[in-house]
Amino acid sequence: MSPTSPANPGCPTRRLTTAQALVAFLARQYTERDGRRQRLISATWGIFGHGNVAGIGQALVEAGDGRSGDGGNGGAGSGGAAHRMPYLQGRNEQAMVHAAVGYARQSGRLSAHAVTTSIGPGATNLVTGAALATINRLPVLLLPGDTFATRPADPVLQQLEVEYAGDVSVNDCLRPVSRYFDRITRPEALIPAALQAMRVLADPAATGAVTLALPQDVQAEAYDWPEEFFAERDWHVRRPAPDAHEREAAVRAVRSARRPLIVAGGGIRHSAAEETLAAFTAATRIPVASTQAGKGALRHDHPADVGGIGHTGTATADELARTADLVIGIGTRFSDFTTASGTLFANPAVRFLHLNITGFDAHKLAALPLVADARAGLEALTAALAGRGYRVDPAYETEYTGAKEAWEERVEASFATPDPTARPTQTQVLGLLDALVTEDDILINAAGSLPGDLHKLWRTRSRDQYHVEYGYSCMGYEIPAAIGVLLADGARTGPDRPRRPVWALVGDGTYLMNPTEIVTAVQENLPLKLLILQNHGYASIGGLSESVGAEGFGTAYRHRDADGGFTGPPLPVDLAANAASLGLRVLRATTVDDLRTALSEARDAGGPTCVYVETETPDTVSGPPPAQAWWDVPVAETASRPAAVKAREEYDRQVAARRRHL
Repeated sequence: MSPTSPANPGCPTRRLTTAQALVAFLARQYTERDGRRQRLISATWGIFGHGNVAGIGQALVEAGDGRSGDGGNGGAGSGGAAHRMPYLQGRNEQAMVHAAVGYARQSGRLSAHAVTTSIGPGATNLVTGAALATINRLPVLLLPGDTFATRPADPVLQQLEVEYAGDVSVNDCLRPVSRYFDRITRPEALIPAALQAMRVLADPAATGAVTLALPQDVQAEAYDWPEEFFAERDWHVRRPAPDAHEREAAVRAVRSARRPLIVAGGGIRHSAAEETLAAFTAATRIPVASTQAGKGALRHDHPADVGGIGHTGTATADELARTADLVIGIGTRFSDFTTASGTLFANPAVRFLHLNITGFDAHKLAALPLVADARAGLEALTAALAGRGYRVDPAYETEYTGAKEAWEERVEASFATPDPTARPTQTQVLGLLDALVTEDDILINAAGSLPGDLHKLWRTRSRDQYHVEYGYSCMGYEIPAAIGVLLADGARTGPDRPRRPVWALVGDGTYLMNPTEIVTAVQENLPLKLLILQNHGYASIGGLSESVGAEGFGTAYRHRDADGGFTGPPLPVDLAANAASLGLRVLRATTVDDLRTALSEARDAGGPTCVYVETETPDTVSGPPPAQAWWDVPVAETASRPAAVKAREEYDRQVAARRRHL
């Protein structure tokens, strides 16, 4: 022990490397909201290379003996079992971030994971995951190694040389996709940077990916750290209440509305405001449509729930949106899928009220802003309206509940399986799963045609059952995110409560993007339920390609034909065998009856299990309902092929309906 600290004279110190100090610091950070306290950084994912193995890698050994935090004496700076740092071994850097994001979402953004990588490819592989985390407002701490701060040799292995800037490295790629970025070029610089990093991670209005780039020489450098740096620290997660003036403006807007519609976004889930929303709708009878992130804000059978909204929404929600005179956004970003690229909210008199914890989002679409936590804002609105007798016209309530019943008939038609010996369609697969699950099950998806079918058709039974990442729509998210969800659920699992069934739903295109974390699920013996739907190509983008005049080019997984195209037989790729080779137990299904049995068996399985099924192309009856609203994908303005010319005519017709809300 040094007698004094350079930072705080007279303060006791502890001599540790920068990496050891960072890990010890992270193990002592907590969040607190509504009286509940939990570790802010509960584990660290890592793949080691020369840029982090001797720094963060060695520090993790000392902080938890390298075995997922289940043993060891804590080592230097650990402070015992309570302050160990569990380690999780990944196979792909991007996938480790996805797993951390899945964990953070399932933990209500109150607990997160760190991810450490080497320099070079390990660092740049973080970029996609970081973008996903930031776009979805989910916390993750990134700790990439960096090139030498002292520059003993120049260049070093994997160094990016920039002629005009000696201080740039590949880690600078992470700046635009991080909510906070710092490069720790001196040990003592870690102190303010680490505190700022925790501030951002715990701030519900600012959270996302946080990057601390760690030069490999600085990681291993020793310093006399003030003991105060390692004291337990609580980061209070705020629930800001609305401004009184904004609240009264919001009340006036609601009271004057005849056809109001709520658009529920992911902020409701992050705020744990589902019960408050239910109370608000019980008092006002305002219908609730949901974005992908907001689906589950109300149960599917709640009278006010009208399903998904926008391009992948239900006919019920989209028709209400077209005639709404007040759209009440709650915790949403109002993306182009939600607004149908600016064509959905067609009432000339429509106005917007937006309850959001960030002013940036609250002002979108020229809305009346109500800047507040979703739960606190809804509580304030409910109380303010309670004494003023507001409730929608009974005829409006009858209209939307009747439309909801009609839509349910379309769902039943899509889910129906009249021939149990036939190969199932994708929507029939979802119908069989729908008939099996309870409110305990969690479904994870991110890209392809499944998000559209799920948003339209899935009957969400609990606040966290529907886990579709559609802010970045990242193929390859599902399997690692499911691992993160299982880890978050396992942290709350006791001897009297088994883990919840967690399903990762992937098409063949998505599976081929990122199957590597199957090995992690096997290593950790996590009861992942992987459902692979084989349709021999990119079904979603193939359909889009046809609609925009690109004729499905490059979207099928087939052999080349004699003309050099891709119209030959399907490729002889056996994804079930691949999944089995990575350690999964695989159940193959060829018919509807086979699939029903396999899904039930997988749900009851105690270890990682895969269900594999080849799906049939649906017809107009057995397939999902078509899009109920437009989405802007610009079509070639000039073309010689008839398909593109026709598609451009339709594009011009649709784009004419777009408006800017001012």
